[in-house]
Amino acid sequence: MMEINADLHMHGLYSGGVSNRMVPKVIGEQAPLKGLDLVGTADVLNERWIKLLKEQLKNENEMLVHPNGTKFILQTEVEDNHRVHHVILIPSFSKVHELREKFKKYANLDTDGRPKIHLNGEEIAEIVLESGCLIGPAHAFTPWTAIFKEYDSLRECYGEYTDKIHFLELGLSADTNLADKITDLHRLTFLSNSDAHSPWPNKMGREFNRFKVKEISFEEIKKALKREGGRGCILNVGLNPKEGKYHLTRCMNCLLFFKLEDAERFGWRCPNCGKPIKKGVYDRIQELADLKEPEHPEHRSQYIHTIPLSEIISLALGIKNVYSKQVQDTWEKIIGVFGNEIKVLIEVGFDDLNKVNQKVAEMIKAFREDKINYIPGGAGVYGKILLPGKNPKIKYYKFRQKSLKDF
Repeated sequence: MMEINADLHMHGLYSGGVSNRMVPKVIGEQAPLKGLDLVGTADVLNERWIKLLKEQLKNENEMLVHPNGTKFILQTEVEDNHRVHHVILIPSFSKVHELREKFKKYANLDTDGRPKIHLNGEEIAEIVLESGCLIGPAHAFTPWTAIFKEYDSLRECYGEYTDKIHFLELGLSADTNLADKITDLHRLTFLSNSDAHSPWPNKMGREFNRFKVKEISFEEIKKALKREGGRGCILNVGLNPKEGKYHLTRCMNCLLFFKLEDAERFGWRCPNCGKPIKKGVYDRIQELADLKEPEHPEHRSQYIHTIPLSEIISLALGIKNVYSKQVQDTWEKIIGVFGNEIKVLIEVGFDDLNKVNQKVAEMIKAFREDKINYIPGGAGVYGKILLPGKNPKIKYYKFRQKSLKDF
């Protein structure tokens, strides 16, 4: 068996809001710098993207391979007619074309890279599974386009195909400790993928999975997701959910935080500014949870919180711009010594890091020891990371019962 690092969900340049550098060649070049062995192709139902994949990568035994050895698994994300997003993993180009034929009467597959398919989740799952592919919820708890913004259970979405759903993508605003408060999800393999719109290592692989497999292939990943024959996901790594854009319930305009009961009391309209309040992932999971504390099934892998190395360097040096020359020069020096970002974030010893850059080493140590605080994200705004020792000031709406003096 071997262990590999994989990010199974990203988007190409033909999807909205994606960098024009997000092309297969650049993705493949950057993946080893992050420490990724396997990445998703992104958007593989789009004809223009298929053309780029075939031009820039080699097809070796149905695995696309970059000249540097980075391997790609055929992958896409689709939106159903309830605005629920699904990740699809595909074994071969023949199956890509089979899906295109089946879906083209329900969608325009060649406009946006992430197509909207005018079918529900159960109907999409039927087509995907009958074609020998895999499907599961994308960023399952986010409030705009996730399964649990629309439904209270997997079965409500996938119907008779629920038992053939083997994985669930947690998304940036959730982690294992939150999701394992829901016993209905305990049988699933949890994935932590980046959903990257840019190929740089502060985006691609910001969340990733470590799999135990015999080789890098679709069939081995399938067995790992189903936890067959000793294969499996043995580690999830990602952001602390507090850094996610939708972690807490918050006003979309003035960014005031709300307790769930207060947001409900005001009909999801902010009493401060009158704009909509967006329910956070934390509160949505509390609604779904049937456990007060998480209970991890035996197969559940460890979840490690971290952030991209350039952001750690930025914090350590007190420089806000992660793309500044000083931050990037420091990043290149560290990667030059240790090889890739994943090693630096979770594997290299503190003493070795300290020899290269003391300030960065101390910040990495603080993350590993969970000594970092956050002002949580919400309403589409990422959480803010605070330096060690600083405590967050979170501005919640304070409900006050009116007295006779108010009338």
